[in-house]
Amino acid sequence: MGNKVHPTSLRLGITTEWSSKWYAKRDFRTLLQQDVTLKRFIRTKLRAAGIARTEIERSGNIVTITIITAKPGIVIGRGGAGVEDLKVQLAKLLPPKTKFKVNIQEVANPAIVAQLVAQNMIEQLEKRLPFRRILKQSVEQVKKGGGQGVRVMVAGRLNGAEIARTESLTWGKLPLQTLRADVDFGRGAAFTTYGAIGVKVWIYRGDIFEKKAVEAKAN
Repeated sequence: MGNKVHPTSLRLGITTEWSSKWYAKRDFRTLLQQDVTLKRFIRTKLRAAGIARTEIERSGNIVTITIITAKPGIVIGRGGAGVEDLKVQLAKLLPPKTKFKVNIQEVANPAIVAQLVAQNMIEQLEKRLPFRRILKQSVEQVKKGGGQGVRVMVAGRLNGAEIARTESLTWGKLPLQTLRADVDFGRGAAFTTYGAIGVKVWIYRGDIFEKKAVEAKAN
């Protein structure tokens, strides 16, 4: 089951939260479509900023968009020019006269955020670096960042080979079926001249219940 179910969706409401927080009695399809469009636009436009996650919250007539990034300076820009430009473009994607605000949050430890590790691997693959070196560097990055386990996988025409294959590297523990385990998952694709190479990353950051117990003792 662990390899067939998305690790994040499996733990929704247990150890992870929804990236879209709102309830709709009507127009659910329209609002969902808006969320998908907004998240896709932000991920594409701010690719260099290292977007870990985009959260959208709707309260009344106000839409709050929270961008969690590893490089907030790129998003904000000089004197806030980047954010203002982003707001202008987001306004075009939302219905007219929709009130919204944009919040920027910085990632505390990018080394153990699966989506950021996957994006870093994608950038290196597109620069045609050897995939084995990329796998080893990614695992070392998670080790130094404090992760308790990691699995990185690449699939496609690796190094331009004629036959596509899958290669992976694993270190530490990775309890995919334990619901209290804080397992982060990220994926993407590197588009090279010889085809697309899929990238997947699983990172185990410890058990949620253990963390809460430790914090309670500390207080």
